[in-house]
Amino acid sequence: MLLAILLTGSLAAAPARAAELVMFEDAGCMWCARFNAEVAPVYAKTDEGRRAPLRRVESGKPLPQDIAFIESERFTPLFVLVDQGREIGRIRGYPGEDHFWGLLGMLLKKLDSAGTGGEQRTAH
Repeated sequence: MLLAILLTGSLAAAPARAAELVMFEDAGCMWCARFNAEVAPVYAKTDEGRRAPLRRVESGKPLPQDIAFIESERFTPLFVLVDQGREIGRIRGYPGEDHFWGLLGMLLKKLDSAGTGGEQRTAH
């Protein structure tokens, strides 16, 4: 019991997660499928993907506690850039590969100017 209390206490004091790009998607969403075909296969290999890993959630389902602060929308896909427990910005819909990368770049600049600690980390 004491171990459980200590673990619970240490989890509550754990630092917030780094930046993530939360994707709200629906089964049967044609624009989600386009994103999955055009961007998803390479996303994790990009600088953007390393800075803000993609996290998928099903639209309309209860959100995990660590991202419960996000106000979801009925529109999918919805991409929400979050860092340290707060929303930095969002991309509504999937405007095509070129526009997506441009919009994500603007969100990452906003992340840098927000000073929330999501700045690109380098390995030493």
